[in-house]
Amino acid sequence: MRAGIIGLPQAGKKTIFKAITRLRGETELDISSHISPVVVSITIYDPRIEVLKEIFDSKKRVFLKMEYLLPSEFSSSAKGERPIWSQVRTCDELILVLRNFELAGQKPDPESDFWKVEEEMILNDLMVVEKRIEKISSDRRKGKVERDLEKERELLEQCKEVLEDGRPLREKKELISDPMLKGFTFLSAKPLLIVVNNEEDIVSVPKWKRSPIDAKTIPVRGKLEMELSEMDAKEAEEFKSLYDLKESGIDLLIKESFDSLNKITFFTAGDKEARAWAVKRGSKAVDAAGEIHTDIKKGFISAEVISFEDLKQCGGISEARKKGLLRIEGRDYIVQDGDVITFRFNV
Repeated sequence: MRAGIIGLPQAGKKTIFKAITRLRGETELDISSHISPVVVSITIYDPRIEVLKEIFDSKKRVFLKMEYLLPSEFSSSAKGERPIWSQVRTCDELILVLRNFELAGQKPDPESDFWKVEEEMILNDLMVVEKRIEKISSDRRKGKVERDLEKERELLEQCKEVLEDGRPLREKKELISDPMLKGFTFLSAKPLLIVVNNEEDIVSVPKWKRSPIDAKTIPVRGKLEMELSEMDAKEAEEFKSLYDLKESGIDLLIKESFDSLNKITFFTAGDKEARAWAVKRGSKAVDAAGEIHTDIKKGFISAEVISFEDLKQCGGISEARKKGLLRIEGRDYIVQDGDVITFRFNV
C-alpha cells in the first residue's frame, strides 16, 4: 500500500512528510536536496493487536504498514508532464496537500489550488487516453483488428468523454475497475485524500464554493505537527493543550489514507504472533487466505471465523467455542473488518 504526496510548490508537502516520519518514530530520511523520490514505510498501529496478543499470549505483534512517497520536481519525466506525475502513477492513492497559510504576503486559496491540480491530472489522463486511441486507430488502418483492442477502445472512449467533461475518472468506479484499464495507472482514477495545511490557529477545513468529487478533505496544521514530533511526551501534552490538539492531524491522515484505499483489516493470531492483514472490502475468504500465502489459497478447505468484539468479550477461543461464536465459513464468505480467522488448508 503506497500513497503519493502531491501538491503545488510550497504547499508544505515536505513538512507533512517529515511529520509523518517523526510521529511514527521511524528513521528520518534526508530530504534536504530531494533530487529523487523518497519513500518511507510507516506502521499503522491497531489497538486490537494488543488485545489479541494478550488473549493468545503471542510472542510478537505484526501491524500493517503503509508507504508514503514524496516525489521530486527535479527528477526526469516524460515530455509534456510535470516530473511528479510519472513518479506517483504507480501509487495506490494520492494525498493532495493544499496551502492554507500566508506565504510571503500571499493569501492562501486552497480551493483554487485544488482545481488547478485536479485539472492537471485530468489533462494528463486525457493525453494518455488520446494517445492510446490514436495508436489503436493506426493499427486498424494497417489491418490489425483484434476483439480485445476494440473493447479497449470502447472503454477508452468512455474515459475520454468523462475527462473532456472536466471530471475525474475516480467518479466512474465501474469503468476504471475494468481489468483492461488497469495498466494505464490513470491519475484522476486514484483514491484522493485532500489535506488542507492550515495556519497554526485554524483548526477546520475552509468552506468551498464547489466540493471536490469523491474525495475526502481533512485539516492538518503541518507546522504544529512538525514541532510536536520533536518534543518529548511531557512537552507534547502541554503543547497539545495550548493549541487544542485533541487528535493529531498526522494520526488522522494515516488513518484516512488507509481508509481511502477501501480496505478492511482481518487478523490471524496464535502463540507465535498476532498479525493484521489488509484486503479489499468485499473480498472472499479464499482471497484473504491468498494474502497470507498462495499455498493457503490453493489448498483452501475452510475458515474458522470469529469477530474481534466477540472474541474480546469471551476472553479466549475456548469460551467463544462454548458459546457457539466460532463459525466455519467456506471460500465464498465475505470477510468483515475485525474478523479473526484461522484458515484450514491442504497442499
